[in-house]
Amino acid sequence: MKFGRLGELKHGYNAMTTRESDMLMDIGYEVMDTNETMEFEDVLQETAFVILTGEVEIHWDGHTEVMRRSSLFDEKPYCLHVPHSKKVGIKAHTDAEVLIQKTINERTFAPKFYRPEDVQADIFGGGMWEGTAKRTVRTIFDYDNAPYSNMVNGEVINTPGRWSGYIPHTHPQPEVYTYKFDKPQGFGACFIGDNAFKISHNSWSELSGGYSHPQVTAPGYAMWYSWMIRHLPDNPWQKTRTDEPEHEWLLDQNAKIWSPDK
Repeated sequence: MKFGRLGELKHGYNAMTTRESDMLMDIGYEVMDTNETMEFEDVLQETAFVILTGEVEIHWDGHTEVMRRSSLFDEKPYCLHVPHSKKVGIKAHTDAEVLIQKTINERTFAPKFYRPEDVQADIFGGGMWEGTAKRTVRTIFDYDNAPYSNMVNGEVINTPGRWSGYIPHTHPQPEVYTYKFDKPQGFGACFIGDNAFKISHNSWSELSGGYSHPQVTAPGYAMWYSWMIRHLPDNPWQKTRTDEPEHEWLLDQNAKIWSPDK
């Protein structure tokens, strides 16, 4: 269990978690200048590249694609997911920011390029609790469509003043959240077990297995966060969770909840 803040990002790689930590993943933001080119190759780890802002040209195995994004909140992402020992080149057409997620994986698999139309988007919490936990959950890849991977990668869009990760729940697999707001002064809170942390722009949280982890954003500020899970050996995350029993009553559609309007 850990929480951190990057503040204003610097040019180059901005590291958050490492595979030597309990999270078992190298995660960071790569900040690139217009016309900058970079090459990536990790002989041990599979890697996912997710465009956050700007436009880049990405190359692998003789393939070339363009990843672009002007809004985290209104546009679904592009992503390239490759196995270990795969060379990837990126050229920035504009100033750009790319989220990079890596973990150890001895398996090889065909690289997969995800376009926005390939990204699943679901509404969770709709019609419950007067909409106070309604949010959009995007899944780029998980065990269902990438069982060869040791990772999961997705995004959540929190409407201002709403909760996510609700009801409080746990799972044994480690998970990392990286946060951004539609306005840089935006803020919220994450709860890890019995601890609460103030979320700010470019902060992140490390969620060790077994800790509950609901989140909330302040009224007036939309919050985006990437959610990245590391499968455990012989125990992949398959959308399984253990809800905290004291809050399970909230799952009853007819639950009686106090309201000042009643």
